[in-house]
This record gives sequence, structure tokens and C-alpha cells, in this order.
Amino acid sequence: MTHHRRRFLRAVGSASAGLLLADKVPFAQERAAIEGKEGLIVLNDRPVNAETPIALLDDSVTSNATHFIRNNGLVPERAKTRDLAGWRLAVDGSVRKPLKLNLDTLKRYPNKTAQLVIECGGNGRAGFRPPARGNQWTLGAVGCAEYTGVRLKDVLEDAGVQPSAVYVAYFGEDPHLSADANDVPISRGVPIEKALNDWTLLAWEMNGEPLPAQHGFPLRLVAPGFPASACGKWLTRLWVRDQVHDGPKMGGFSYRVPRNPVEPGTDVPEADMEIIEAMPVKSIITRPATGLAHAQAQPLSLRGHAWCGDGPVSAMHVSCDFGATWIEAALDAPANPFAWQRWNASIRFPTPGHYEVWARATDHAGRQQPMIIPGWNPRGYLNNAMQRISVRVS
Repeated sequence: MTHHRRRFLRAVGSASAGLLLADKVPFAQERAAIEGKEGLIVLNDRPVNAETPIALLDDSVTSNATHFIRNNGLVPERAKTRDLAGWRLAVDGSVRKPLKLNLDTLKRYPNKTAQLVIECGGNGRAGFRPPARGNQWTLGAVGCAEYTGVRLKDVLEDAGVQPSAVYVAYFGEDPHLSADANDVPISRGVPIEKALNDWTLLAWEMNGEPLPAQHGFPLRLVAPGFPASACGKWLTRLWVRDQVHDGPKMGGFSYRVPRNPVEPGTDVPEADMEIIEAMPVKSIITRPATGLAHAQAQPLSLRGHAWCGDGPVSAMHVSCDFGATWIEAALDAPANPFAWQRWNASIRFPTPGHYEVWARATDHAGRQQPMIIPGWNPRGYLNNAMQRISVRVS
């Protein structure tokens, strides 16, 4: 191994340390368990933010009990009591016929059920150096549950979207941490083109059950492929706008990245930031866990999931020699667009010793996961670096 290659691998190890120990959350403070979510690691309890250990993401469909939680405000009382009295969804703004719909009325539209990935824009934030402000997610702020609802497109077409429509903004019932009724913890949304996509849903069920309190009862927006912050919970209003929405957490550095690459630690002007839309290609290794002891005589079986925010994943590869050679994994087709894809592979080790297994997804456009943490940005978004696990071969 040359001096330059050793230096490069040391740099890779330093930059990717947060990914090697995928089931460790070094910056998290574990606190009291959340009822019904006992296996999750709590990063913050006000508001509640909790991530899923990678080992609990092995199922093809993420259960309600193991799906991560990302909140900006408090859980509304309605969601806790499941009381629908007085609840309505308003659809207004740049529409010809404003609507006010209760849940029974919504259910009269054609129903749709789909497995859809929701991923926090800051998933992987713990890997950035210098550190980025915010919840220090490692790899577990992602899930692929099965949602039932109606296409947002059908509701918007019923309301008569005007040609001037540019954005669809959401508002929810979640109270602000300040308890001031005039404060809104978050109000984001999606461009009109995404709102009219066949897979953007207004969902009332998650895995065949009414939405859990932490996941938006009675109704949430699911805009798969976009960051989870675009998937508003506890919905009460959809505002069709003739401009890009400017609600809380739409401006500044919230869910925005530099328009052009910047040096780590740069003080980026707000004017140079742009809104995150489709999430990048990514994958996880759900089996085995890092730190495995393995006998050289036997092949090692690996599996996990891969996904991409604007189309399917086309190939999956693994390497045990720091990327010098790659083995193609078997990759399943998605259950439907915007569902993640199961992959599995078998790998043999040439000699005993310490190894790292790397996993790399390639999307439909030929884009691959990077070897190290990509594109530093002030809030630590869009980290899709390859996951690595360690294996001790005897």
C-alpha cells in the first residue's frame, strides 16, 4: 500500500467515523422511553425526536413501533385523545372552490395504499465535521411504512387549482414549544408539481391502523422522496399559494443547502441557500451489525435496503477491500414507486483479519453514494455517505 493510499484511508476513516458504528449514537442522550416506541433512541424529549437503531429497520415494511419520530412542536391533544369532534381540513388559496373536509368526506375520494419512504433531511448529521447544529441523527431517521389515504392530486383537482398555483403549504395543530397559540412550530410544503404527483398522499392510516399520535393523527401529508419536513402532520389546512411558501422553517438555513459547494465551516450567506427537494440515493446494512466476529471458512451474508428520492435504485454493490473491488448484490424491485428496495449479498474474506464492509447504492441516473461525507452544509443535511461495518475474521 502506498503512502498516499494509507493517508487517503486515514482521511476516509476520520470523515466517516459516524457511519462505521451505525448502531451507536455518540451524541444522543437516551432518556425515558416513549410509550409504544421502547426500542428507539431518544435524542430530544421537547420536542420529541427519536431514531431507530439500524437493526430494527430490517423488515420490508417499518412498523409503527419502530418508525423514527421527528417533531418540531408538541403533540396535539386531539392526537392523544383521538377526538375528531370539530376537526376539518381546509383547502384554500389559489383555488376556484375552497374546501372544508372532515375525515369521512375525505375517505370518499378514491383510496390509495402504498409503501413510502420518509427520511429526515438531517439523517446522518452526526457524521459532519465541523459538527452541524441540530439533532445528531446517525442513520436511523428513516422508515418505509405502508400508508393509506387519498392522492393530494384528487383533492386539489376537486378544489380547482388555479394556473397561478406554485406551492402547496401545510398547517397543523401541533402547539409551539412556547405554548403561544400565535406561534407556529413549522409550516412547510411542496411545489405544485410534487403536490400533483400520483404518490403524494393525504394519509389517515399507517400500516393498517389510524395514524399514531406521534405520526400525525388524524391526517398527514406524505410527500415521498422529499425530506420528512415536507410531510406535515396533524393537518388542518392546505394553502395553495402563488409563490414559494414562506412559513416557519422555509427560510434561512432550515432545510436548505448551499447552492454551490462550500468549504467546511464556511459562513454561508442566506441568499446562497436553496430549498432541499428530492433526497439523494442511499442505503443501509441491516444485517449483520458492526463488530461481528466471523469464521473465514464461511461466506458472510449481508442485507439491507436502498432508496432514492426521485426514482428507483438500479444497482447495489459491497466491498471488503476499501473499494478496490466490488461485488454486485441482488436488488429487489420496489413494491411501488418511492418504496425502498431490499438487497442482499454474500461475501468471502481472503484471509483472517480486521475488515470493513462497505455498501454502495447506484440510482436510476447513475449517481452513486460517496465514499466519505459529502457536501458540508451549515445544518448537516443530505449525508448519503456509504455505510461501513467492521468484521473480525478468524
